[in-house]
Amino acid sequence: MTKGMILAAGQGTRVRPLTHDLPKPMVPILGKPVMEYLIEHLARHGVRQIMVNVAYHHQAIERYFGDGRRWGVELGYSYEGVVEHGDVVPRPLGSAGGMRRIQDFSGFFDETTLVLCGDALIDLDITAAIAEHKAKQALASVVALDVPREQVRAYGIVVADEEGCIQSFQEKPKPEEALSTLASTGIYLFEPQVLDMIPAGKEYDIGSELFPQLVAQKAPFYVQNRAFHWLDIGRVSDYWSVLQRVLKGEVDNMPMPGTEVRPGVWVGLNTRIDWDKVTIEGPVYIGSSVTLEPGATIVGPAWIGNGSVISGGACVMRSVLFDYVRIPKGAYFHEMIVSRHYCVDRRGETLYRGDDRSHLRWGDARGHV
Repeated sequence: MTKGMILAAGQGTRVRPLTHDLPKPMVPILGKPVMEYLIEHLARHGVRQIMVNVAYHHQAIERYFGDGRRWGVELGYSYEGVVEHGDVVPRPLGSAGGMRRIQDFSGFFDETTLVLCGDALIDLDITAAIAEHKAKQALASVVALDVPREQVRAYGIVVADEEGCIQSFQEKPKPEEALSTLASTGIYLFEPQVLDMIPAGKEYDIGSELFPQLVAQKAPFYVQNRAFHWLDIGRVSDYWSVLQRVLKGEVDNMPMPGTEVRPGVWVGLNTRIDWDKVTIEGPVYIGSSVTLEPGATIVGPAWIGNGSVISGGACVMRSVLFDYVRIPKGAYFHEMIVSRHYCVDRRGETLYRGDDRSHLRWGDARGHV
C-alpha cells in the first residue's frame, strides 16, 4: 500500500495577501481549497493513509479536513513549532525535516510514500507513476514535466541519463545553459530507507539538500517524464492564471458547481438576477445569494463568490470575487482578484480598500440592501 505525504507547513509569503489569514493549501479554487483536490485525487488512486505537516494557520487545515473520513481517507497532522516566551510559534522543519520528524515519532513511512506539495493542482496518473517507480526498483523518484526551453528559468531542472537515472539538478538556469528541459514538479516517491538519510531534529530540504545527497551516493534515483496538468500556485499571478484555466474547463476532475442555466453560465442557489437586464458572457460561476443589479456586466472567465453584489453599470471582466464583495455602480474591474479588504491584479500588485492611490472602490456586501 502506498502512503501519502502532503507538505503544508510553508508560510506562503509569495502569494500574499491571499495567505494573510489562511495557509496556502486553503486558498480556494472553484470554492474548494487546493488541498481538497489533492486529497480527492489521492483517494481515487487508492492512497488512503495521508500525513500532513502543518505550521502557519494550521487550525484552518485541521478544522476543515478533520480525520479525512469525508473523502474516504485517513488524515494525520504533524505540527512544527516551538514555545518562545510562553507562546507557541510556528517553525517549519523543511520538507525533508518534517518527514523525518514524523518517522522518528511513529515510523509511519514504512511503505512507498508519495510526496506532494499542498499548493498545486495535478491530474497525474499516480497509479502509473507508482508502477514505474517500483519497476525500476528506485529508492527515490522525481516526477517531472517537459517544459519549453524558454521557460526553464522558472523551474528546478532535472538532469538524467538515458535510463532516467538522475545525475544533477540546475536551479532556474538560463535557457542557453540548461542541460535538460525536465522541470521538477515537487512530486516525489520515496522508499522508507530514504528517511534514514535525513538528519534528525533539524531543518532539512528535499530539493536542495536530500537530493544532492542521493546523487552523491549514487543511489537508484530516477526521474519520470510524465505528461499531465500541473498548476502550481507559487505566486498571485499563478493563482489568477490557474483560475482562468479551471474556469475554461481545461483541467480534469474539476467540474463547475451549481446549475448551468445557459451555455457557460453556472448559478448557485438563491440568486437575485433579472436575466433580461444584465450582460453575462461565460464561462462564469455566480455563487449563492449573489445580487446582479440591472445593467451589471460580467465577462468570463469569472467567479462571483457567495453573497456578492454587482451594482448597476458595473463591469467585472475576467476576474474573481471572493465571498461578500460589493462592486459599486459604474465600477470596472479587469483581471483582478477581489476580496472585501483588498484587490490584486494579475501581476500581483495589491491595493487595500480605501487606498487613495487608486480610483477603484469596492466594499463589503454583508448587510447591503
